[in-house]
Amino acid sequence: MMTPLATTTMERKTDLNSMDAGQAMYGWMSELYPICRSITGNGVRETLRRIAEIIPLQIREIPSGTKVFDWTVPREWNIRDAWVKDSTGKRIIDFRRCNLHVVNYSIPVHRRMSLQELKPHLHSLPDCPEWIPYRTSYYDETWGFCLAHRELEALQDGEYEVCVDATLENGHLSYGEFVLPGRSSDEILISSHICHPSLCNDNLSGIVVAAALASSLRSTTRRYSYRFLFAPGTIGAITWLAVNADAVSRIRSGIVLAGIGDSAPLTYKKSRRANTEIDRAMEQALRHSGAPHGLVDFSPYGYDERQYCSPGFDLAVGRLSRAPHGQFPEYHTSADNLAFVSPASLMSSLRVCLDAFFILENDCFYWNLNPKCEPQLGKRGLYGAISRTMDSHCNEMAMLWTLNLSDGQHSLLDIAERSGLSFNTIRQAATLLREYKLLREISG
Repeated sequence: MMTPLATTTMERKTDLNSMDAGQAMYGWMSELYPICRSITGNGVRETLRRIAEIIPLQIREIPSGTKVFDWTVPREWNIRDAWVKDSTGKRIIDFRRCNLHVVNYSIPVHRRMSLQELKPHLHSLPDCPEWIPYRTSYYDETWGFCLAHRELEALQDGEYEVCVDATLENGHLSYGEFVLPGRSSDEILISSHICHPSLCNDNLSGIVVAAALASSLRSTTRRYSYRFLFAPGTIGAITWLAVNADAVSRIRSGIVLAGIGDSAPLTYKKSRRANTEIDRAMEQALRHSGAPHGLVDFSPYGYDERQYCSPGFDLAVGRLSRAPHGQFPEYHTSADNLAFVSPASLMSSLRVCLDAFFILENDCFYWNLNPKCEPQLGKRGLYGAISRTMDSHCNEMAMLWTLNLSDGQHSLLDIAERSGLSFNTIRQAATLLREYKLLREISG
């Protein structure tokens, strides 16, 4: 059973225990790693069932053949076993040993053939001869096997027995979602794809960080509502958008989590609109994380952000990743395994998300109640209050910036960006100034 993560609050100074939370996510990943997932089927359901041990997930089933915009929900694929045996009956390619050995969505086959007939159905990586590639045939009814290139080169002429014990028939596409209601019905969407088999970074890292976020936010008092979506890549997001028009209308902003468990710096891909609340909050969180990071503009290629940001929706949804999509050697290979990811990377990804959500939750506008020239801070004892209540970064400049820009037109995030100080530093200054009757928060 997957052990739930201890909850926390949205207060900035209440930090998660790095070791415990990182190890918890890594433990979840280890349990999910062996499952053979695809865009449909029992592997997806088993993954959703495991996630439901952490958070109370609602699992939805959409029938095969359902029209979803320009797409159609495909037939359901389930696999029991697969192998290639040599003339002695030895399994030289074995699905039970590694589920990447079978081209995902391979149609059923059981026959004998020569090596010459078999080779067009075999896939390897000549540049990485020890790794098994991940290949799919979602929308092309064929079959195949993947293997290490050194194993391919070692195959001898002769007769081989080939078997893919699978079904491809009408069924359902499954996805899971969990909604945390807040004071506002406006929602923050957190989306991760669940369609890959044993690949840790490109698949499981987004799943476990999303589950940890949901677990962490459950005990908080929330301004916004949060919707966590676990769906197959591309067709899952398209299906969710097609059958959830009411929920789509409530999405204020969101983030896609993918490839966030490796050791590369975090990179945020902006939404199509480029300067939305989530874009600015993520940029602020990364800039003040103390770690190297990257920011890239939107492009219509990548993960499911391209569906949420399609022109018919144009949702404010960005993406958080580490190593660039498709540009690290381990991508879609057996080398994307448990050794390629770490608890520390999962934890730092979780922290940045929580920091960004903290900004969204706490951003607001203030009125300066003493707007004609700067107020005399010394006579109010504010200089002493700085040293008693604020960290070393929250200084006189934070108060001066906050006083100067609190004109009802600039939010705390605006002030943080303009001043170059962290959001939390500006927020602490605003809290102190409010206590001393120099600011009034604008409701709404």
